Amino acid sequence: MTAVAGRPANPTATPATEAAATVPQAVARVVRERAAVLFGLMGNGNAHLISELTSTGFPFVTVRHEAGAVAAADAYFRASGKPATATVTYGAGFTNTLTALSEAAIARIPLILIVGDAPTSGPRFFDVDQAGMAAAAGVETVRVDVQDPAAQVRHAYDRAAAESRPIVVAIPYDLVEAPVQAGAAAGRARDVPMPAPAAPHEAELEPLVAALRGAERPLIIAGRGVVDSAGAPGALRRLADGLGAFIATSVMARQVSGPEGDLGIAGGFARLERVELMRQADVVLVVGAGMNPFQMRYGTLVAEDATVLQVDSRAGRRHGRTGHFLVADAGAALGALAAPFGSTPQENGRPDGGWRARQPLPAAPRVEDVREDGSVEDGLAEDGRLNPRTMALALEDILPRERTFVQDGGHFIGWIPLMCSVPDARSHLFVGTAFQSIGLGFPSAVGAAVARPERTTVLVTGDGGGLMALADFESFVRQARSGVVVVFNDAAYGAELHQYAARGLDAAPMLIEEVDFAALGRAFGAEGIKARSLQDLDALRDWVARGAEGVFVLDLPISQAVVAEYMAESMAGAKPAPRPLPVD
Repeated sequence: MTAVAGRPANPTATPATEAAATVPQAVARVVRERAAVLFGLMGNGNAHLISELTSTGFPFVTVRHEAGAVAAADAYFRASGKPATATVTYGAGFTNTLTALSEAAIARIPLILIVGDAPTSGPRFFDVDQAGMAAAAGVETVRVDVQDPAAQVRHAYDRAAAESRPIVVAIPYDLVEAPVQAGAAAGRARDVPMPAPAAPHEAELEPLVAALRGAERPLIIAGRGVVDSAGAPGALRRLADGLGAFIATSVMARQVSGPEGDLGIAGGFARLERVELMRQADVVLVVGAGMNPFQMRYGTLVAEDATVLQVDSRAGRRHGRTGHFLVADAGAALGALAAPFGSTPQENGRPDGGWRARQPLPAAPRVEDVREDGSVEDGLAEDGRLNPRTMALALEDILPRERTFVQDGGHFIGWIPLMCSVPDARSHLFVGTAFQSIGLGFPSAVGAAVARPERTTVLVTGDGGGLMALADFESFVRQARSGVVVVFNDAAYGAELHQYAARGLDAAPMLIEEVDFAALGRAFGAEGIKARSLQDLDALRDWVARGAEGVFVLDLPISQAVVAEYMAESMAGAKPAPRPLPVD
């Protein structure tokens, strides 16, 4: 299948010269410099930009809904770490992006969204205040002009990367054929290089180094800040190995430095036997993780008498439990912290090899261990529908090892993190959880598939979010070289059902007529089945054995009676409001 639309790249193509360029041509030049692919949907406001790029062979991935353009670009960055760029038209095209744009803003995704906008002469009768709407979502708008649009866009890319945030670049409609004014940029702000992260001062490091040196049971919790910082994963490994420390991660930083000493996810998706180990730590270093309530297991992840050290690039993110806080880039901080320690615990006065050597890790779960809601022979819960725990654990062994999980929001999100492994830190994408939304799964899977085409992209969605994102079901089938759609289909909005119906609210609005997603997938050209037992998963196993080419849809009609562990814990005691899901 073709991963991108447009002609084959032509490296000899010569875009318009700086002097003769129109505003969209100048913007397109910067897109070529900074991005490898453009996600979008064409309209009046961006047709000239897109044509300038596709006519010279630049990869353009089309989606079917404007929210999907931003979601796909967002996921592309999360899966690859490469610059993310999307484009939509003005008006309704832009307003359709606001949920995905808000998700990118709260999740701190460096992304450029290029949009059409009202003319410089003033708004037309159908124009809206796009910059105001973007600002309400926490996103700045750069409105280019004829003076030096290329420099403006380059600077937007630099700031989005340095500050980890999306920026909207708006092209006024009356400038889509306007030439750049030669020489008019004199005296204007030019490209300003962003400084590299500075190493922390020795005095700032002293209390952290002293606490780590005296730790008997050190634990390092790494978040997405470690994933996104150059050199940070390697420095994390050196520090952990030197201390004999265990490592835990946020859900978006799984396997950030390899499996040795990795306790897995720290927070609401953690395995309980691993949480018990985390609670034994006497010194906990948290690097590049937000320490939000879900991540800290609502205050129960760390022992009350443990010393908590925190490193974050944002001064305002200091947590209430933090004893020593260091404002620094994750890579710079970890490199500086690792320097005073040797490469082994023995070099640091720990002849027994440290905590990690003394404490064996609990074994991973097996299908035969999942017994609480149904038998392993048929994989059914007591109500006769599929047991989602058994299904998720079965997928661990069936799916190709080289895989990227993309999870939409919803009740179902707890099972895959507990039951399925990932190959590296950019292989498990949680989309929508920052903004607490659903319905971004299908287009996000498009972005992940384009970012890592050599892998099998596994979209995990619920039926509610799946139906909401249905427009880009076709986009995923069209773009993915190898993809699996797993629908945890409880014929309900499961999160609401377990949070509110359980407290006496009327369940009727929370229920959905059951949909056959496998049939929908076949209509778009995919393979797939609606499974009724554990044995039915043999069809997926056969698809993998045949080469895992194309897209396979696995519709799992799961029991409404099985509540995910994280939700059961968060709702214990009938809490008055739902608790947030992970961000970092």
